[in-house]
Amino acid sequence: MAPRAAASAVPCALVALAALGPPAWACLLCFTSYSERHRICRIFVGVEGPEVEKCEKAFSAAFEGLLDTEINYDERSHLHDSFTQMTFSLQEIATAQGSYEVAFPYAAEKIQEVIAQLKEGHQELSRRFRCLGCYSRVCDFPLDCPIQDVTVQRGDQALFSCTVKFQLPKEEIAYSWKFAEGARASLQVRTRDTSYFRDMPRARGYLARIRPVQPTHSGTFSCVIAHDQLPLARLYFFLNVTGPPPRGETELQVAFREVLRWAPREAEGVEPWRPSLGELLAEPEALTLSNLCLIAAAAALASAGVTLLAWMFFRWYFSGN
Repeated sequence: MAPRAAASAVPCALVALAALGPPAWACLLCFTSYSERHRICRIFVGVEGPEVEKCEKAFSAAFEGLLDTEINYDERSHLHDSFTQMTFSLQEIATAQGSYEVAFPYAAEKIQEVIAQLKEGHQELSRRFRCLGCYSRVCDFPLDCPIQDVTVQRGDQALFSCTVKFQLPKEEIAYSWKFAEGARASLQVRTRDTSYFRDMPRARGYLARIRPVQPTHSGTFSCVIAHDQLPLARLYFFLNVTGPPPRGETELQVAFREVLRWAPREAEGVEPWRPSLGELLAEPEALTLSNLCLIAAAAALASAGVTLLAWMFFRWYFSGN
């Protein structure tokens, strides 16, 4: 009779929980089983019956604050361990004849503290887990970003900024630049196919520039952001060079330049951005620690030079008198 009574209690409890709706159990349902929750309430109440169902409803109600919790996918095992520890603690409290009306809210509060301490992910951790439905989803941060069009007049400067809208780790970030090369040098390639790209070792950092821009620079440039040798994002820039050739250029010079375009292009096109003082003031993001140290050293050297010249002048002036 006891097994039959327990079996009949299971559908009743499920109906009661279904009436509450999935949001009421959410994380509790994802990381605990019905048998675990039923066993805890059975220990708290002591006998089967309406009191057990009342206890289960109180159990679910205590965790309503976690109805739509979303965490990093890789952190779900950590949260599962926390729920496992919670069930053991509740069983100990129930064995000690504690009150579930006090124990359940306290346990839910501790779980909320655990969730608040879970680390925020970066692009490589962009897969998310939602308690509401117990499923995972991918964030809106694709690895390959859309191609950005950059139009520059011939002879001007092209500046590329390799920045993303999501938070990057503070350490071990590396930037690498590539250029998409066609079947021949004069062919402009607009693509995100990585097989077309070749490395440009001279370009480093999140900012790179080309100056002066020439038609041979037209094409797709790519910046890869990596953390601990794992790619976080790939940005693409299609450079379109406009404008007529320089004044005084003859048809023979134009034809000669077209012939030279058939030769392999070297990687001198993109260079690291070494800003002037005016560019530093115009671009606050470029005021890195190394640049600030260089500015401070230059200011100190200039100040020492002026002081030394003034001292030599006064020494010469007074020695003449």
